[in-house]
Amino acid sequence: MADEKKKGIVSEFKEFIARGNVIDMAVGIIMGGAFTPIVNSLVNDIVMPCVGMITGGIDFSDKRIILKEAVAANEELGIAEAAEVAIRYGNLIQVVINFLIISLCVFFLIKAINKFKKKEEAKPEEPPAEPEPTKEELLLAEIRDLLRDGAVSEKKEE
Repeated sequence: MADEKKKGIVSEFKEFIARGNVIDMAVGIIMGGAFTPIVNSLVNDIVMPCVGMITGGIDFSDKRIILKEAVAANEELGIAEAAEVAIRYGNLIQVVINFLIISLCVFFLIKAINKFKKKEEAKPEEPPAEPEPTKEELLLAEIRDLLRDGAVSEKKEE
């Protein structure tokens, strides 16, 4: 029973992995990982210096509110070293800018893909050729035409 259950789980997992959605998602995650350094460089090397210049040379990544100063170790007084306690809001600002740039890039990418799909859908397709009529259809069409023209009713009158 345990072997059957293991085989069932393994086969279900193989089926799950083989689906197109999972593969598409994996490709998206890999592309996102590869795209991250590009966005980081764009933000750190282009956007943030411009923002810093506009704001008077402020570097956001170093901005923080110090809650408790760092304490240097002093063995004579028996004071242990303590790290600074601070709220680093500048780093948050930089991460938010990263997020906005990534979102903007994805938006434009999806917009371009949708525009391309609309062009593909808008192309007029040639209507499919009508199939050749069967013998029965030809015979019925001939009977219909005779009835419409009144040829059958005239022969009866004679």
